[in-house]
Amino acid sequence: MVLHTAIYRLAVSAYFLLIKIAANFNAKATLFANGRKNLLKNIKTALTDKNAPRIWIHCASLGEFEQGRPVLEALKQKYPGYEIVLTFFSPSGYEVRKNYKGADYVFYLPMDSKHNATAFLNLVQPALCIFVKYEFWYYYLRIMAERKIPAILISAIFQEKHPFFKSYGQLHRAMLKSFQHIFVQEAQSLQLLQSINITNASISGDTRFDRVIEAVKNKEELSRAKKFANGYKILVAGSTWKEDEIFLEKVLQGLPQDWKMIIVPHEVGISHIKDIEKLFAGRCVRWTDEYGDLSMRVLLVNQVGLLMNLYQYGTLAWIGGGFGKAGVHNVLEAAVYGMPCFYGPIFHQFIEAKELIDAGGASTMKNPDELLKFISTIDETNNLSTSVFAARSYVFSKGGATRRIMKYLDQNNIQ
Repeated sequence: MVLHTAIYRLAVSAYFLLIKIAANFNAKATLFANGRKNLLKNIKTALTDKNAPRIWIHCASLGEFEQGRPVLEALKQKYPGYEIVLTFFSPSGYEVRKNYKGADYVFYLPMDSKHNATAFLNLVQPALCIFVKYEFWYYYLRIMAERKIPAILISAIFQEKHPFFKSYGQLHRAMLKSFQHIFVQEAQSLQLLQSINITNASISGDTRFDRVIEAVKNKEELSRAKKFANGYKILVAGSTWKEDEIFLEKVLQGLPQDWKMIIVPHEVGISHIKDIEKLFAGRCVRWTDEYGDLSMRVLLVNQVGLLMNLYQYGTLAWIGGGFGKAGVHNVLEAAVYGMPCFYGPIFHQFIEAKELIDAGGASTMKNPDELLKFISTIDETNNLSTSVFAARSYVFSKGGATRRIMKYLDQNNIQ
């Protein structure tokens, strides 16, 4: 175990060193490194009420935040006397949600080391910690276990290829044992944990379903999108990458004239936005161009945080990422609106993407002609209404994970 810990320390240190080097030429790495300068000192200054009881919730990035958000908000409502400390590992989460009003404090997480974890926990003094889905930090978890601070992992999902289930995964298995309870999304993950004698686990489902169900009930109208969509059928393309955008440009060439597109790229840096504008030359208008021509066929959204509300204006959804190694992005944000979802062929690592296809609410497409064929038959067949019902029914049938997690916390007097 000593060797495993030494290797872990070396790996974390090497990672941070590489980030510092990358910060010289990469904007995201710059945010990552700069955000951790004097971080513990800044946290100490921010935590003005030294006696307030606190709940600490940690997310890797923005996607995990949205996954954990229903539990965060349920805790805030049930325990109003507790302060919520929200931390992020990645700038893509922190920079978007650093002003989130549902938490009392929002910080970057100091890099994992014995010193940093000890100092952070001494400052925050959490009565409860919740990690969301993928985050495993050895020193934080070990010290919390030593101090008997209950740590809960929610919406977790495990695969046989993960190091927990390998001969060299001793340190990773120790991290799992530091959690008081692990809530997994499905039975296969539970079986994998049981195979390595991790018994402090149960199936709750995925809290993202609760998040999108709640969000659609409280959706906000976006007047610019409404004006752009007025009188047209809309293909909303969310979290797109370069391969998706090339695909969509070919779709646009054959798209009927009563259709438009809203494209929301995964990355909204100026360089990428300019590349998309070049690809759709003369046919697109930027979201932030308030005097732009909304009669254009493509609305290019160069601002983060709007996608969930933009889906309400769609007829169909294209979910990006399905042509890349990482796979398709979140399909639930579109499906909850009752929109048929389409994506590229790389989706199998995501349970909901597979299940949505099996339910009849989504299809995978390898080339633009397949999507254009579906669109061309909408007015002549029942395929749209069937897919609409299937997509919405699938999402609403999967709610309840937050309720199950809160029930466990209540029954075990964790607060």
